[in-house]
Amino acid sequence: MTELISTKVNRPYHHGDLYRAIVEAALEVLSESQSTEFSLRELARRAGVSHNAPYKHFADKRDLLAAVSAVGFELLAMRMAEATKELDGPRTRLAAMARAYVRGGINNPALYRLMFGGYLGGEDNGRPIIERTAAHNMKALIVDAITCGALGRPISNTRTIDGAILVFWSQMHGLTLLLVDRLVGPSDKLEDLTENVLQGMLDGLVNSIPAVPEGVWVGPPLAG
Repeated sequence: MTELISTKVNRPYHHGDLYRAIVEAALEVLSESQSTEFSLRELARRAGVSHNAPYKHFADKRDLLAAVSAVGFELLAMRMAEATKELDGPRTRLAAMARAYVRGGINNPALYRLMFGGYLGGEDNGRPIIERTAAHNMKALIVDAITCGALGRPISNTRTIDGAILVFWSQMHGLTLLLVDRLVGPSDKLEDLTENVLQGMLDGLVNSIPAVPEGVWVGPPLAG
């Protein structure tokens, strides 16, 4: 099963790579401990820099975790794109992206919860712009498949696309968390579970895409 992230980090730290070194150290700790309960001092020690060095790039821990979440979205998008590169049909591509999405969450639950949970949420549903930008780029892969006919016909209406994405995301997000929390199982049935839920959801969307009310956004908007 493909890992969402690689925790291998090049050492030692070289001047000019401080930002990358701290983010990679955070990804390592998050993957190993499955917890965000770590300090910037701990990351500095792991990266081999002074305990004050992280503050050259990150105002506080939330700022750092926003960068980590953004990398999570970038890596997930990379895995989704990798899963589709040999595929032609838009429905086949969308299905492959869904499988990559679920596997990513199961392989690194702590990173997944950081990316899709409420830890980084702020006032008025705001989330850090670096994270929103990376999430928007990942969403674009799904939009492309839906626009090109993954649901049986090309779709160009933005509100219709958002309605389809809302159903797609709700199903995949819910399944991912159910599997992560072992409320559905066993783990060796992951592929079959994902495939059955996915195909049932896609068949339903072919027949009916729910309307999204005007003014509703799906996924963190780029504007604050």
